[in-house]
Amino acid sequence: MAARIWRLGAIVGMMALAACEAPQGAVLSRPTAERSAVELPSPEQAAENFVSVVRRMEPQIEAECYARTRGRNCDYQIMVDDRPSTDPNAFQTEDRQGRPVVAFNLALIASAQNPDELAFVMGHEAAHHIAGHLAAKEQDALRGAVLLGTLAAVAGADVSGISRAQDIGASVGSRTNSKDYELQADRLGTIITWNAGYDPLRGAEFFRRIPDPGETFLGSHPANALRLDIVRQTVAELRAGRI
Repeated sequence: MAARIWRLGAIVGMMALAACEAPQGAVLSRPTAERSAVELPSPEQAAENFVSVVRRMEPQIEAECYARTRGRNCDYQIMVDDRPSTDPNAFQTEDRQGRPVVAFNLALIASAQNPDELAFVMGHEAAHHIAGHLAAKEQDALRGAVLLGTLAAVAGADVSGISRAQDIGASVGSRTNSKDYELQADRLGTIITWNAGYDPLRGAEFFRRIPDPGETFLGSHPANALRLDIVRQTVAELRAGRI
């Protein structure tokens, strides 16, 4: 990953290069023939959008983290992943010191149609850390590995067979609650986006442009329609003052 928050000029330069290398019209996923072309911001405007969103969202994210957690590191790093990729992506992780990291790749910054989309994605990824989803997924994976490994051992598998069973169990276990975690992050991300002064309903419109995972068994993400429902419901509660 790149250094923390590139200067505006550096992001513009990288995005101009990415625009030459990436397929035209990338919109948070590989576009399909059925989807109409989307007018995207220029590299300069996309970079300005990203920098302005970071400046407003980072203090809000950290404030939400401090308010909702106890003893958790809330010193977020918002970073740009400048590794070549044509697929828009953002993710949340932690660095070696335990600091939460929210990273955007250049394709996502370029394909966001407006600041609200960038803010919503940022709020969603930040929410994963606030809700402790990384640790929860690790525990889910561990339980899956132990369960399937134990079953393999009882069935008489050798060391290699038990190891393979543990790997499969960890993979399945890590996905057991993944959809629930995504919906939780959508709800909290909506609140964070709203509190920062952005429009989460407008920001969540990108769900209409990405492939729908539907109800895939043990899929990592819920159906897009369900995610939009969560955002709409949460915004309704915010407007009514129930949150």
